[in-house]
Amino acid sequence: MSTGKEELEVEEDFAVVDPDEIVEPVIEVAKTNLAKRRTIDALLEEKRLRKELEDYGYDL
Repeated sequence: MSTGKEELEVEEDFAVVDPDEIVEPVIEVAKTNLAKRRTIDALLEEKRLRKELEDYGYDL
């Protein structure tokens, strides 16, 4: 158990990073997946509407 009188050693050797060298991670995967999903949904909706038009009885 600590008595509270011990000195802690702290290392202050932090690496200096140039702000120009920081590479931000690409997070556009979700946006890309969402765009693909919307495209697929639009195509499925178009296919469903075309089938509905084919099945529609024009002879009223």
